[in-house]
Amino acid sequence: MTVSPFDHPYLSGLLGDEEVSSLFSAAAELEAMLAFEVALAKAEAAAGIVPTEAVQAIESAAHRFSPDVAALRAATARDGVVVPEFVRQLRAAVGEPHARHLHFGATSQDVIDCGLMLRLLRVLPLLEDRMDGLIGMLAARSATSGTRALMARTRMQAAIPITVADRLQSWRLPLERVAERLQIFTLEGLAVQFGGAAGTLEKLGDKGLVVRAALADALGLADAPQWHSQRDRMLDLAGLFAAITGSLGKIGQDIALMADRGDEIVLAGGGASSAMPHKQNPVTAEMLVTLARFNAAQLGGMAQAMVHEQERSGAAWTLEWLILPQMAVACGTALRRADTLFSSMEEMGADT
Repeated sequence: MTVSPFDHPYLSGLLGDEEVSSLFSAAAELEAMLAFEVALAKAEAAAGIVPTEAVQAIESAAHRFSPDVAALRAATARDGVVVPEFVRQLRAAVGEPHARHLHFGATSQDVIDCGLMLRLLRVLPLLEDRMDGLIGMLAARSATSGTRALMARTRMQAAIPITVADRLQSWRLPLERVAERLQIFTLEGLAVQFGGAAGTLEKLGDKGLVVRAALADALGLADAPQWHSQRDRMLDLAGLFAAITGSLGKIGQDIALMADRGDEIVLAGGGASSAMPHKQNPVTAEMLVTLARFNAAQLGGMAQAMVHEQERSGAAWTLEWLILPQMAVACGTALRRADTLFSSMEEMGADT
């Protein structure tokens, strides 16, 4: 077992999501950081802060930039953040006389946080698409099997007869609600981070807001005042991740219980036992429960990470780095596994 099962050589087959994980790789982060620096140079050139020739030099250097990753690693251990060494290497690639125009007016947190937003700009639509697919699958199942009979169970005891459509609706509606919330967050919550040393954009004078708006537009992010130590958006996002996996976990728990009774649902494939060949364990349903509980546990850590002292925190900010990517991957995995689970449902309920 490795430090993270999400990228383990074989546990990742159960718990990983390569598509989402790739957007949290070092390569994806460096690509996003380069995009920030190029966009910043363009925004500042448009405002007359840096010369147009500098933009050309910076963009050209960014396209051919090949970082010394070992030096980045050593510098991060020393400085607590990769950006100072990253900027030093990129300035060397830009060369004189334009190196000094790179990263002008920005700080390390601007680069890191905007880089995260740029990657989330690709992650969230991916999650939305997967949710839309699941919602469609549940609606289709309701249309074809909704009149079949089930027994409602309250506090795990038989209650009154219901239909398959009743239970499917209890699965579908939370997904629809959180999908709508995620769409709103994608439009409004993925905000540019640009504040400079202490959030005041002091080096840009009266052009700071103009540059920030142009930077946001170039990156496809919402324009917003700096939020270096205001992390409510990050907790909101973590809450959405937990709501997605929690909604899927409820479905997984229901399906596992239905499979246990033997006459309420028929699932195809998977779940082999090494000791009991006759068994078909509801592995995928169980994993939805596991991932829901994992993200629920991480949500408390993200709440802790809101406590940023004064204008910037090293400790709280680093805590986000440990938690949020894994929550995103867990969310992607849960959606992918739910698709597999829904596809495996051969029969649900009984004829009326």
